Order: sequence, then C-alpha cells, then structure tokens
Amino acid sequence: MRIWILALALLATSTAHAADICPTLRSQLSSADPATRVAAVACNEYMIWYRPFIDRNGRLANGGVMEAETSLLGDGYSQAWRRVAGYWQESGLLRQMGGSAGAGECAYAGSDLRPSAGCRAFIIDNAWSAAFISWVMGRARLPGFRASASHIDYVRAAYQRTETNAYQYLDPTHARPATGDLLCYVRGAQTALGYAGLLGVVQRDGGLNMHCEIVVAANPGNDSTAYLVGGNVQQGVAMRLLPLNRNGEFWSLPQRMDSGAPCSPDNAEACNFNRQDWAVLLKLKSPAALAQLPGAVPPATSVMPQAPSAPTCCINCVVGSGVPRCPQAGTP
Repeated sequence: MRIWILALALLATSTAHAADICPTLRSQLSSADPATRVAAVACNEYMIWYRPFIDRNGRLANGGVMEAETSLLGDGYSQAWRRVAGYWQESGLLRQMGGSAGAGECAYAGSDLRPSAGCRAFIIDNAWSAAFISWVMGRARLPGFRASASHIDYVRAAYQRTETNAYQYLDPTHARPATGDLLCYVRGAQTALGYAGLLGVVQRDGGLNMHCEIVVAANPGNDSTAYLVGGNVQQGVAMRLLPLNRNGEFWSLPQRMDSGAPCSPDNAEACNFNRQDWAVLLKLKSPAALAQLPGAVPPATSVMPQAPSAPTCCINCVVGSGVPRCPQAGTP
C-alpha cells in the first residue's frame, strides 16, 4: 500500500510542473535573445490557432480550426485560410510556387474580401509546414537562415554551410534540445532513413519530403518535456510534447519502423502521432555566434503570380454585378 501511495505521489510531483509556457512566451516578440524571439513568434501562432496539441503519448488531445476554413482564428479577425496564405506571402515563398494552381489568387488573399476557392485549394494541395517555419524565422529576424518551401533545403544548408548558417546539424538521439532548435523527420519515404540515412541525402543535391518543428521550450520547471510548435500539423498550427530524460535528451524518441502492423482499430498500440522518422536536430547557435552571421537571406524569386484579371463580360451573369453580358456568337 505504501508503495502505491509513494508512486502516486511521485506521479503527482512529476506532472505538477507540466505547463504550456506559450501564453507567457508569446509576449516576448521583441526579446533581445534570438531563440526567445523565434519561440515567441511560434507560440503566438499556436495560441491564435486555439492551442491544438499532441501529448507525450502521441495522442491528438485537442483539435482546432483547419487550414482551408473560413472560420475566424483566436485573434478575432483572421480567417484560417487567409492566415496560411499569409505565411506563403510574407515569407516570400509564394513566388516559388507560381506554377501551382491557385497561387496567383493567394497573392491577393489579404486584400480580396471574397473567399477564394483557388487559393484555398492551393493551401490544401501544397504542404505549408516549411513556409510556416520560414515565416517564423523571418518574423523573428533570425540571421543565417535561408527561407525555402522545402525543409530539406535548410536542413542541407545547416550541414553543408555550417560557418554561415544559424544552425548546427546534430543526431537527435544524442542531442539536448533547447529553445529555438528545429527537430525534423523524413516523411513519405518507404524506408525509414534516420540520422545515418539522411546524412547520405544532405551530402548531395536532390529533394526529400521532410517536416520540421520549432522547440519553444525544453524542460521548463523540470517537467522533463520538450514543447515543439509546427505548421501544417493536423491541418493547423499545433504543439507537440516529447519526453526528455534526466540528461535533457529525448527519451526513447519514438521512431517509425519499416516492419510491424500498421495503426488500426485492432492494433491501437501502433497508433502514435509522435512515431516518425526523426532524422536530425538543428541546433540554434549561441547569440554571440549568430551576431557574426549576415542578415536573413531572401528566398530565390521568380515572376510573382498575377491574380486573374477582372472579367469584361459574363455569360452566367449575377444580377447587380455591373458586368455586361457577353454577346453570343454571330451577333453584333
């Protein structure tokens, strides 16, 4: 009996300190510390998206508004789809997506008050987690970070251009995460790569589907938890909780395996949103090292997609639109 009482007491002690620090951290957008600014920007977005999160056991504990909805977010005025379009616009990455259907309409999402089916389809069809990361880094004014619509670009840059990059390339199973770091996994590959496999990719050119999230806190209040915020997580901006060991390293970081029965109602033990092909921790350099780096480098640009021109006449006309009906063929 005493053993059970002691166990319950220890459990209560270990969970008493667990708390979301984002409600406090979100106000530190002007901090002199680059890592704090990065975390504050990410936290503010997470709060605006109604705080959805994945708990330490890999369960989606709260869902919120989804990416293409017209529902208002927690700031009281942003529609979800317009907010995501803003990540693309303000990061400068929409130019890279000029060939994608709907990109042109997203260029005007902030000024056109009408819902845009084309832009909302673009948001659904194109993964925006890298655009979110790039937007956060731009808002946080982080030097030495090159924005990209693909995570592999700045993961590779951290490996190949260490002297001029804001991040160091580390094995996530042996690194201690801290505020401002990025934890990344490989997605979509048939074979799990892990740290060793990803090394073979970043040493050469080529694409790879990945996903990265920002560490906004690690072990606050000695709660043995890392708190990460990412975009396009369950179709929104969400937080992920991962356990840490006594050394501040990830504790049994759940890795995706190539074998084994998949997640299903009759195999619930395999269901875990935290079980991913975690392959790299990008460690943010010290403020002193960051101060020696050049300012943030703008992304590569192409021709900015143009919004469709306003119609000069209509066939299926709307009463009161002011647009004249198009003449039928063969008529003057």
